[in-house]
Amino acid sequence: MPDLPPLTPTADQLAWQSQQLGMFFHYGINTYFGKEWSDGTLPAAAFDPTALDVDGWMDSALAAGARYVILTAKHHDGFCLWPSSTTAYGVVSSPWRDGRGDLVGEFVAAARRAGLRPGLYLSPWDRNATCYADPVAYSQFYVTQLTELCTGYGELAELWFDGAGSEGYSYDWPAIMAVVRAHQPRAMVFNMGAPTIRWVGNEDGLASEPLDYVVSETQFSQYTVMSSDLADALYLPPECDVSLRRGWFWAASDEPKTVDHLLAVYYRSVGLGANLLLNVPPDRSGRIDPADATVVRAFGAEVRRRFGNPVPARLSEEASGRVVAELPPGTEFDHLWLEEDLVAGQRIRGHRVLVAGRTVASGSTVGASRIHLVQPLRSGRFTIELTGEHPRLRAASVHRSGAREVEQVPAGYQAPTGRPD
Repeated sequence: MPDLPPLTPTADQLAWQSQQLGMFFHYGINTYFGKEWSDGTLPAAAFDPTALDVDGWMDSALAAGARYVILTAKHHDGFCLWPSSTTAYGVVSSPWRDGRGDLVGEFVAAARRAGLRPGLYLSPWDRNATCYADPVAYSQFYVTQLTELCTGYGELAELWFDGAGSEGYSYDWPAIMAVVRAHQPRAMVFNMGAPTIRWVGNEDGLASEPLDYVVSETQFSQYTVMSSDLADALYLPPECDVSLRRGWFWAASDEPKTVDHLLAVYYRSVGLGANLLLNVPPDRSGRIDPADATVVRAFGAEVRRRFGNPVPARLSEEASGRVVAELPPGTEFDHLWLEEDLVAGQRIRGHRVLVAGRTVASGSTVGASRIHLVQPLRSGRFTIELTGEHPRLRAASVHRSGAREVEQVPAGYQAPTGRPD
């Protein structure tokens, strides 16, 4: 969208973009019935994580390289993982902790012990709440739930408002966002209300090129062609959500994706300048499935092997839009990692990397991080040509990994298994 103004990000948006990878945890009543979406009638008594290990969840997040974590405090079924004053449908009616448990509290505490920033998902759509049929009554219901979460657990990194199931419903977003402004003004707001980040538009974890941070609308959900028009174009960097399994909630019949698949997603999300939010669903006991933990650990290890020891380049601007990158003489590399200076907004519309006058990589946007896999090179210098209005690079580095190709993941891989009939 080159006609949109190069709006500038806030310091909190830039900090969020620098985190690159988060981990999602879909957990709730659906976990015990092999469901993706349920209708709010599954018995609360079935919720009973007999070996809950939230510290183990954080171990998986750290192993993957995540810097923030998000829990489904309430999914579309309305089951609350904290003791909410608004409903008995939740942990208060379960045998877990004799009905006195607070999974949100345990999750947040574990995240902070691990040095991770906690965030919460609160589904606007609620299939259990009888007042949902009355938008005025439900507004107070939802505002109360959000207030409980925004005031009871300290600072939150992100508030996730899922648009699925809410097509055609009118929420009182001014009242909802007043809660956020009053109690969590620094939290990133995902996609709805007054968003500060947006959904990438699919559940495969895949961004596309060019990846624009300034947009005039956000896509509503994968189940409709609806989009939400914004009053003004806004700087809204995207978050790419994808589940480790085909489903979002754990099911015994499901299995994790391969490490190569996850790496391909990483190149198409973080590698194109988006954040990646990887869902790893705990099992019925409250632990991460050992098969999932193994894949996540291997994925994180491989990302660190490829990109954990960068050789930074010393940048100098040779002319407007032409940057020279100096490396130690004879540096061998097969990856380029570029970072745009976004303080003044996203301005790079095109880029080309040359070694000894030969183009080795090119593309459109750069954004927070742009990764290029290239043929093995040995050089102490390369040049980056940039197009756009006053484009600027913040940093460039090279990496030697031995990798020669990246698996291609087709769009549409993630089956929309949650849509009810």
